[in-house]
Amino acid sequence: MPTEVLTKEDLEVFRIQLLHDIKNIVSGVIKPVTEKPEGYKTADVRKMLGCSVNKLVSLRISRKLRTKKIGGTVYYNKEDIKQLLEEGY
Repeated sequence: MPTEVLTKEDLEVFRIQLLHDIKNIVSGVIKPVTEKPEGYKTADVRKMLGCSVNKLVSLRISRKLRTKKIGGTVYYNKEDIKQLLEEGY
């Protein structure tokens, strides 16, 4: 397995970039990700589709439902749910 060596210069570049990013966040140039995610939680999707957790997992695996996991909570894409309902799922 190849080994990478970090130099003091690499760490200095990283430090400068990190400080630059922090300044941008504090000044409002970059907005931190604190917005409510767009999507439905698992319980809501199960009620809408009338299906089990296993069926939701199956739909995720088959890529019929896109998801995002934020802080241990799975959010389902609203457009994908809408499309499944229109298809008569």
